[in-house]
Amino acid sequence: MIPDKAPKEDVFHAGGDLKKDAHVPNFEKYKELYLQSIEHPDEFWGDIAKDFYWKSKHTGQFMDYNFDVTKGEIYIKCMEGATTNICYNVLDCNVHERGLGDKVAFYWEGNEPGDEMTVTYRELLQQVCQFANVLKSQGVKKGDRVSIYMPMVVELVVAMLACVRIGAVHSIVFAGFSAESLCERILDSQCSLLITADGFYRGDKLINLKVIADDALQKCRDKSFPVQRCIMLKHLSKEVEAIPLSSQSPPAKRPCPDLQVRPPEKVPWNPEVDQCWLSLLSGVSEECEPEWCDSEDPLFILYTSGSTGKPKGVLHTIGGYMLYVATTFKLVFDYHPEDVYWCTADIGWITGHSYITYGPLANGATSVLFEGLPTYPDVSRMWEIVDKYQVTKFYTAPTAIRLLMKYGSEPVQKYKRDSLKVLGTVGEPINPEAWQWYYSVVGEKRCPVVDTFWQTETGGHVLTPLPAATPMKPGSATFPFFGVVPAILNESGEELEGPSEGYLVFKQPWPGVMRTVFGNHQRFETTYFEQFPGYYVTGDGKMKISGLLYYMIILWVVCTSGHLLSTAEVESALVEHEAVVEAAVVSRPHPVKGESLYCFVTLTDGVSFSRTLEAQLKKQVREKIGAIATPDFIQNAPGLPKTRSGKIMRRVLRKIARNERDLGDVSTLADSSVIELLFQNHCCGAM
Repeated sequence: MIPDKAPKEDVFHAGGDLKKDAHVPNFEKYKELYLQSIEHPDEFWGDIAKDFYWKSKHTGQFMDYNFDVTKGEIYIKCMEGATTNICYNVLDCNVHERGLGDKVAFYWEGNEPGDEMTVTYRELLQQVCQFANVLKSQGVKKGDRVSIYMPMVVELVVAMLACVRIGAVHSIVFAGFSAESLCERILDSQCSLLITADGFYRGDKLINLKVIADDALQKCRDKSFPVQRCIMLKHLSKEVEAIPLSSQSPPAKRPCPDLQVRPPEKVPWNPEVDQCWLSLLSGVSEECEPEWCDSEDPLFILYTSGSTGKPKGVLHTIGGYMLYVATTFKLVFDYHPEDVYWCTADIGWITGHSYITYGPLANGATSVLFEGLPTYPDVSRMWEIVDKYQVTKFYTAPTAIRLLMKYGSEPVQKYKRDSLKVLGTVGEPINPEAWQWYYSVVGEKRCPVVDTFWQTETGGHVLTPLPAATPMKPGSATFPFFGVVPAILNESGEELEGPSEGYLVFKQPWPGVMRTVFGNHQRFETTYFEQFPGYYVTGDGKMKISGLLYYMIILWVVCTSGHLLSTAEVESALVEHEAVVEAAVVSRPHPVKGESLYCFVTLTDGVSFSRTLEAQLKKQVREKIGAIATPDFIQNAPGLPKTRSGKIMRRVLRKIARNERDLGDVSTLADSSVIELLFQNHCCGAM
C-alpha cells in the first residue's frame, strides 16, 4: 500500500519550520515507521505503551483478534490482563510525575465574549477527584453506566473523567439531541444516573436543557425504566456569591432571568430525583484513589447512526483507546509542549472525546474549550480566539470553513493568526475549494492542512496526512496512520490495486478500534464483518483510490454540518406520522453544510400534501432526533422507484433530489412511470 516515493502530482508540501523538529520529519521516516507498525505491531505499540502507567502488565499477546466471521466470534483485544486507569494517566501522572500541575489544561471560552476561565492540571485533578467521590456517594460503581447531557463547560470534562476514575462507563449525549433521543440512549445503555445542566446559550438561542432532560426521564419512566438520580449543574442560574472560581465555571455574562433563581420556582425540579452539583460538592474530599481496570474493560459508550434507524452504542475500551488517541494526537497535529491546541467540535461527538479530552490531556497539552458558535457575536469570533490564546494547532469542520468562506477574507484578516502552525479538518470530506481557502486565507499558505478521515467506530484518525512528512492534496489526500492497513475491495471481496473504486476495508485492528456494539454483539458482527469476512468494513459506501490518496464518498450516511446522520433514522421518524406510509431520505450537496437532507414521503390515501403537513413532519423529526436532523426538503412522492423485489433505488432518488435527468440504467424498475411524477413534484428551491 505504501509507494516507494511520495506522490508528486497536484500535491502541496507545506511544512516550513515544522521540518526542523517534527516528530515525523519526512516521507522516508513515515514509510519506515509505518512498515514497522504493520510488520511488528506488538513491538511498535509496546514501545509507546511504556510511556503510560500500568498497575500490572499484560499477560498474553499485545494484540489478539479475529476478523473472520467464518472462523468464530469476532473479537479484538489489546494488552488483555494489564491494569491501568486512564484518568490517572491523563491527570495524576501529569501533575505528580511530569511536573505539569501549574500548566493550563483548558482555556474555557464561553458563548459570550468575556466569559472565560483558566483551569490548570492540578485544579482539574482536584475537581475530578471531588466529583468522583460524589458519584460514589450516589452509589455509582465500576461498570455502571452514567449518561451525561451537558453544554461545553469544564464540568463536562470533569464528569467524564470522574466516571472513568471510578471505573464507571460514561455515555455522553450531544446537547443538541431531543428528549426522545436522550431517552433512547439512556434505555439502551441502562444508565443509572443522569448528569445535566439547567441550560445554556448557543449564540442568541437559549437551550432549556433541564426541561429536555426531564422530558427524557419521564419518557424513561413511561417505558418502565425510572432513572433514580439526576445531578444538575447550575450554569445559567448560579448563586454567584457561593461559587469559588477555582471550582466551577464562572457566572455567565448573559444569565437567563427565568433561570436566575433557586429551584423549584423556575428550573424544573423533582426533589425525589434531582440534586444540585454544587451542593453535592460541599465538604467532599479532593482525593480519590483510582479504580484499577483491565485494559479491555469498557471506557465509554457513544451512539452513532445505524443503517437500521436505531443508533448503535459503540463501545470503546480503556488501554488500546488511550494509546491510540494519545499517539494520533501527538503525531497528526505534531504536538509540542509549548502548543496551544483548539478543536472546535463538541464533546458530545467522538471528535470531542478523542481530540478535546483524552488525546490532548494524555499529552499534557493546553487546549481551548469553546462553548459558542463561529459566527457569534460576529463572523470573526474564531480568529479573535486564535489571537487571544495564541492558538498554534487548529482543528475544525469543513462546514464551519464553508460557512465562513461566504463572508470573504476580510473578517479573517482582521486578526494576525501568526501563531498558527497546523490546520486540521474533521467530520466530513472537505471540497477542494474550501481546502484552498482554508490553506491560503486562514493559514496564509504556511500551515500544513491535515484532512483527517475516521469514525466513531475507529476511535481515532485512520487516514490522514502528517505535517511536514506527507504531501497534501486539496480535499482528499490521506495516508494510513501507523498500524492501520486499508484495502479497497470490489463487490466480490477481491482486493483492488492501483487507481480503483470499491469498498474501503481494514485488514487488521489497531489499538483504538471499537470492540462491540453495546448489548448487541451480533449487530457488531453483522454491520462490520459479515459483508467481507476477514475485513473490518467502514460502511461508508464506495471510495476511490489513486495511489495512496483516498477520496471519500459517503453514500448511505448523510454528513450534514459535520454530523453523521442515518437516513434510516430520519425515515423512521417520518413514518411515525399518521399521514406518512413510506419515506425515503437521501443527501444532496449543500454549499455550507456539505450535505442536506432531501426527503421523499408517500402519504396515506386521502391525505393531501401541504405546507402545514411539511411543517409537522419537520417538527416530528426535530423532536424524535434533534434539530440537527431537521429535513431541508420534503417532497410529496405518490410512489417510490423500486426494483421488482421491492428495494428502493436510492441511486435514482439522489439523482432526482439533484434534479439530474441522467439516471443511468433503470431497467430493473418495477414501475418507471413514478420517475416523471417525482421530477414534477421536485422541490424547486433545492437547486
